[in-house]
Amino acid sequence: QVHFVESGGGLVQPGGSLRLSCVASGFTSSRFAMYWYRQSPGQERELVAMLQYTGAIENNAASVKGRFHISRDDPKNAVSLKMNNLQPEDSAVYYCSSPGWGQGQGTRVTVSS
Repeated sequence: QVHFVESGGGLVQPGGSLRLSCVASGFTSSRFAMYWYRQSPGQERELVAMLQYTGAIENNAASVKGRFHISRDDPKNAVSLKMNNLQPEDSAVYYCSSPGWGQGQGTRVTVSS
């Protein structure tokens, strides 16, 4: 059975940074595309970044380009999302997923002074 466990969220001040991690089990993340989504209350889920199995990276949210960076940690069977210069509008629950394999429970990010 495939599981994804996100971690690394928390409270950070505007301009701060966080690194989210998604550890997969029952699944070899390096063989599949991995996505990071986010969802804030009352908002639709937003695709933030994609890492294809080829290694190609796409940042789908224009608002995060140049600030968020997705990467693999193959020895840990994990995918990370490094988020820099965080702003209040980045506050959301962040989820990792892989198409057809489900998603995790999410980790909450709150950006506030």
